[in-house]
Amino acid sequence: MSQQDAAKAQASTRSNLRIVSLFSAAAIGLVGVLVILYAWQLPPFTRHSQFTDNAYVRGLTTFISPQVNGYITAVNVKDFDYVKQGDVLIQIDDRQYKQRVHQAEAQLAMKVAALNNNLQQRKSAEAVIARNDAALKNARAQSLKSQADLKRVKDLTADGSLSIRERDAALASAAQGNADIEQAKATLAVSQQDLQSAIVNRAALEADVQNAKAALEMAQIDLQNTRIVAPRDGQLGQIAVRLGAYVTAGTHLTSLVPPQRWIIANVKETQLAEIHAGQPVTFTVDALNDEKFRGTVENISPATGVEFSAISPDNATGNFVKIAQRIPVRITINSDQQNMHRLRPGMSVQVTIDTREANK
Repeated sequence: MSQQDAAKAQASTRSNLRIVSLFSAAAIGLVGVLVILYAWQLPPFTRHSQFTDNAYVRGLTTFISPQVNGYITAVNVKDFDYVKQGDVLIQIDDRQYKQRVHQAEAQLAMKVAALNNNLQQRKSAEAVIARNDAALKNARAQSLKSQADLKRVKDLTADGSLSIRERDAALASAAQGNADIEQAKATLAVSQQDLQSAIVNRAALEADVQNAKAALEMAQIDLQNTRIVAPRDGQLGQIAVRLGAYVTAGTHLTSLVPPQRWIIANVKETQLAEIHAGQPVTFTVDALNDEKFRGTVENISPATGVEFSAISPDNATGNFVKIAQRIPVRITINSDQQNMHRLRPGMSVQVTIDTREANK
């Protein structure tokens, strides 16, 4: 090959290398632009999902505590047992509570007897009133007879047929009849007052009976509360009490976790614009080797997490720093999935919310 041909071949090679370099630089620049667009989620890489790893499994964890004091006489469950609603978990010594029930029953029986006795007193008072009313009528009848006799005696005394002594006796008899009427009236009034007293006293006795019934019900409730039962189906936590221990009202005995589960995802306020109820959700669970589950946005909190804190920040002190606030989103877990029983309240999850429905 001549030198002229070699120079031409070398020039052609340099030209090809220059073209390849230009294409490589353009490709690298295009890739860089695409990476920047993707990082900033600019078209054509507009984000159709919102992600957060500030999310946790939640459940209806219930603390089981007694309402009465006493010694533990039976512990029928172990740590982490599954129980059904109504199962007796722990028994508190109920002997004194049974005695209180018997005492309340005796008090109620005594109050009922007093109420029944009041009814008998009322009937007796009504009978006395009827008797005294009859006595008053008899006194009036006797008074009418005495007045008639007195009129006849006066007529006979006027014509000399009877003596003054017999007229005075008739006057005394008539006066006695009037006095008998007044006495009968007074006796009748007293018996009527006795009846009224019995009626008024019955209301107090009825109130005593109701009070005794309430005391009996309270004693029965205390007796029932010596049996610590499961309020619903679920799995127990650790048993924090042992046989023979003395417990008081409010002592933490154990916890119950029902099978219901959901997710609380704390998303930034800048992510909330296109999130709404009904959107599909996927989430992975850290404790289950990032196993994927599905769910649905159920609801969004009415305020940020700061608003529900015990101490709210004071942004008027002059040292304000803007921080994106977190807003809790409640997510329902779809029921038709395997290994849902392995989800535990408190587990960390990573949530992705598909917002394409909102974009449409």
